[in-house]
Amino acid sequence: MRNTLFTTTALLFAFGGAAYAQTMNVAKNISCGCCGAWIEQMQAAGFDTSATNLSHEALSELKASVGVSIEMTSCHTAIVEGYVVEGHVPVADIRRLLAERPEAIGIATPGMPTGSPGMEYNGIEDAYSVYLLLPDEKYETYASYPGNR
Repeated sequence: MRNTLFTTTALLFAFGGAAYAQTMNVAKNISCGCCGAWIEQMQAAGFDTSATNLSHEALSELKASVGVSIEMTSCHTAIVEGYVVEGHVPVADIRRLLAERPEAIGIATPGMPTGSPGMEYNGIEDAYSVYLLLPDEKYETYASYPGNR
């Protein structure tokens, strides 16, 4: 039994999985449906998510307090393993962040680009970028998605 458990755990880590669910705390506005769609995708990817509904003002204050500049904001803010995940960031980029563990505040997809996770609409995809959030409101491109229009 012990060897089976060890082998299963080793395989999960070798293929980018985890033997436990990573906790993701999401702050959002109660009226935002796309946030719920993004959260469902995070749950499907294995994250143990919890959501807190905040007023627009409280959500803005939270974003500022964790280092998300106004130009990097979106509709929801998540915290996972000490990193900020702002907006409709794809799972692959979150997994990359958690694997690489850069010296950064987190990552962000500003705005609400059509075709990003939680913002799917009739196969339409806008071009968008995911940014690495650095101290002092600086950022750099972390990933780019070309879109289809």
